[in-house]
Amino acid sequence: MLIYRGVCRECRLLLSEIMQISSICGKYFVALHSKIEQMDIITTVAELKNRLDGCRKGGKSVGFVPTMGALHEGHGDLVSYSVKENDITVVSIFVNPTQFNNSDDLELYPRSPESDYDLLQSLGVDIVFFPSVSEIYPVPDKRVFDFRGLDKVMEGEYRPRHFNGVGQVVSKLFKIVMPDKAYFGEKDFQQLAIVKQMVKQLNMPVQIIGIPIVREQSGLAMSSRNQRLTEEERITASSIFQVLKESVLMIKEYSPDIITSQVVEELNSIPGLDVEYFSIVDSDSLEIVTSWSSAEGIVGCIAVYCGEVRLIDNIRYK
Repeated sequence: MLIYRGVCRECRLLLSEIMQISSICGKYFVALHSKIEQMDIITTVAELKNRLDGCRKGGKSVGFVPTMGALHEGHGDLVSYSVKENDITVVSIFVNPTQFNNSDDLELYPRSPESDYDLLQSLGVDIVFFPSVSEIYPVPDKRVFDFRGLDKVMEGEYRPRHFNGVGQVVSKLFKIVMPDKAYFGEKDFQQLAIVKQMVKQLNMPVQIIGIPIVREQSGLAMSSRNQRLTEEERITASSIFQVLKESVLMIKEYSPDIITSQVVEELNSIPGLDVEYFSIVDSDSLEIVTSWSSAEGIVGCIAVYCGEVRLIDNIRYK
């Protein structure tokens, strides 16, 4: 009360409001701190199942974001959706060896667990699942999935067995976590389509939710692999999305075939870029379209090497 002595009425009212706001903010930060303190890092399947069984018995919904770590704002967006829509959010960090065709790529994949934990804490994640390879694969997984041809084109053509490895690990994680909802980024458009197909085939009771691509200010799609780019390569790589955006403006005048050729030619003319593939496809079947009227949804998917780093992106035409 001494703070009010000798202060005019208007100032006393203002000070009172400030103190009330401070009190509210204080309670908010205490609640936020409490939420952060509750984040658990679990490394075993048994412990995770036990924890989640208790959550489900309490009637709590579970959201799940599977990742391979080296988290960025794109992952943060997935997590934010899950935190908003579910009572409990689980994030896995597991670099899955069965989806890498190149052992060097597996070895070079960025790993930053400490900064990952900090980001996930700040976003209000409840549980981080950080298992070892032997925990996920106590015995070799010899399952072979039939994705109805979705895995044979684009990424599948250049990375054989990649999507079978994705199916192996995602199906295992779904069985362990048993989420109500699982969140995937649309940057990996083909992967998202394949996960949806797998869930349908295996009758898994989980809703798959695709979240739009998050981009850097330059337009470059956020990716853990961006960490391997030099500053000069980042500038070069930003051309990928710029060229894709320009191609959308051409669809009234040119066919998908012509636009495909023009995109590849323009990107390959930029020093430091080498297009592996660019396909304009039906967003459901992933089959190449020959006219803009041949499918309700049409997406252009691309893989480009920028120096030694392989980057993927996509853009929707309709």
